[in-house]
Amino acid sequence: MAAENALKSREVSAMIKQGFISDQTLSFSPSRSISKLYSPNSSPSKTLSSPPPPPQLAGSTQSLTRQSQSQTLYEMMSDEQHRDSKLADRKVHEKVHKLLQNAPFRNPNWGGLVSGDVRLTVVAKDGFRVTMDVHKSVLAAKSRFFADKLRKDRGVSHCVEISDCDDVEVYVETVVLMYCEDLKRRFMGEEVSRVLGLLKVSAAIMYDEGIGSCLEYLKAVPWSEEEEGKVISQLNELQLHDDLASEVLLRVSSEPSTSARADEIFMRLLTGVLQAKDDRARREMKTLISRLLREDAASGSNNRLDVSKETLYHLCHQCLSSLVLCLSEATGMDDSRRDRGVLMAEIAREADNMQWIVDILVDKKMGDEFVKLWADQKELAALHSKIPTMYRHEISRITAQLCIAIGSRQLLVPKETRFSLLSTWLEALYEDFGWMRRASFKSIDKKLVEEGISQTILTLPLQQQQGILLNWFDRFLNKGDDCPNIQKAFEVWWRRAFIKHVSEQENTQLQITVCDYPS
Repeated sequence: MAAENALKSREVSAMIKQGFISDQTLSFSPSRSISKLYSPNSSPSKTLSSPPPPPQLAGSTQSLTRQSQSQTLYEMMSDEQHRDSKLADRKVHEKVHKLLQNAPFRNPNWGGLVSGDVRLTVVAKDGFRVTMDVHKSVLAAKSRFFADKLRKDRGVSHCVEISDCDDVEVYVETVVLMYCEDLKRRFMGEEVSRVLGLLKVSAAIMYDEGIGSCLEYLKAVPWSEEEEGKVISQLNELQLHDDLASEVLLRVSSEPSTSARADEIFMRLLTGVLQAKDDRARREMKTLISRLLREDAASGSNNRLDVSKETLYHLCHQCLSSLVLCLSEATGMDDSRRDRGVLMAEIAREADNMQWIVDILVDKKMGDEFVKLWADQKELAALHSKIPTMYRHEISRITAQLCIAIGSRQLLVPKETRFSLLSTWLEALYEDFGWMRRASFKSIDKKLVEEGISQTILTLPLQQQQGILLNWFDRFLNKGDDCPNIQKAFEVWWRRAFIKHVSEQENTQLQITVCDYPS
């Protein structure tokens, strides 16, 4: 019994340590008091309505006391979140306190003015208040809002309260800025988000000098991608009718581009990549442009300008012409002519360029016409058959690429075009498959290619499937792994040709009898 009680005691003790149950002998009662920063007491002689306030940010100086209590793990986690929130509030209070300590209006000798004649109070939604004794002459000179509200009753003290503020610290700093002579120096090193906050408050109280300085700063400093989105959103929201605001946005927008102008740029970029002399740079830029084009398409924006179909097919014809020239030279090459390695590299390069353009066409759902264009390349296919496999195998990757796209339903072409494609290029793909697997400078997914070929064949009429698959059957028996393994397609054709045919004959003999039973 003693051993059993000891075991239970250890289990309970472990659960207490992990916080799943409470221990009445343990207690945790954090308590902290935060005093108000600056709130002198005096009765105002006039109250003014506040300008349209920006949104609210929580902050509070009320003290918080919790009674001692036993805590579970959940309660301890809740308290930790509460402490984090209070710590953030405390940091805001400290920043406001620092701003007020160095504020010019706190200096009784500033500018030869007497003590402030306007009591300005800024109140957060949670009740955190900051009160400042400021000068009517400064507010009226800097802010058109205050100039309008304070233009009457000269010589009378005023009280202004701005309620439900989004960020009390930003409001206080905006008031401090009205007393500064060199705002440019004041802004140096500031975060963009901070300046956007000051811009929002400056716009709300019609502080033109503050608006201009914020815009000048935003125009001069670099932005991160996240900051860029905030700048655009803020300026669009504020609707500032200011030339400076337009200049700020020139960084991200320009005069409306026409499709013709955009096409010129796309043509220059794509042609530059195709003709690049440095292979590594060419590969990097191909990857970059492909990614950017995909991101543009994924954005779904109706206002984007895209590379045109005409531009892409113009580049396709250029690549085809280059391939024909290279293969023609390769067929007439002898030992006295140029280096074989150089020519092989040129063929591989032009084939790679073609694959890149075809990838873009497929991504943009514009590749249907290219299937027919490739199927009609009888001259290129004839030249292909006359040169050694080591020179030509990269070209067969284009055929594999199209079969994969057809097999994955990314290209929709008539059955005549599909059959023409296989009639022109499938034998060449069979011949080059071994080299494609072993010698290609970029890896080939053998299973993906075999699946693409299989699915493309199986889209054809059954009689055409039979001719292609019987030819493959003989070739595979002789070549083995150097021939694509499309036996799954062979199995499907077999079932279609024999097994299902028998089932259909059986089904024709079925009779259906309908009988009515008395209810």
